[in-house]
Amino acid sequence: MTFLSLSTLLLILLAVAPGVCAQSAGSHAEHHGATSSTADSALTEGEVRRINRDDRKITLRHAPIANLDMPEMTMVFGVSDPAMLTTVNVGDKVRFRAERRDGQLMVTHLESRK
Repeated sequence: MTFLSLSTLLLILLAVAPGVCAQSAGSHAEHHGATSSTADSALTEGEVRRINRDDRKITLRHAPIANLDMPEMTMVFGVSDPAMLTTVNVGDKVRFRAERRDGQLMVTHLESRK
């Protein structure tokens, strides 16, 4: 590349970067479910895909989990209290809190949105 081409490329990047950063910051807040209530923002929206009461596990399709810096996906979680698994059914929309405990991802709060 010539000096002129590199200069032009640098100018373009500098012109575009502020807009990209602003857009990124806005989408970060949207994807992490920013709300006015601290308690609400700690809960993540999800859908129950599978329940394994014997192994104390639940499979959730979920929105990004802010406190775990985890993107939207479907995954299996352990539960801190197996009684939580009796309050939901496959297909239920839920709100939950997940935490890392002893190297395991655990649902520590689960509520149905029936």
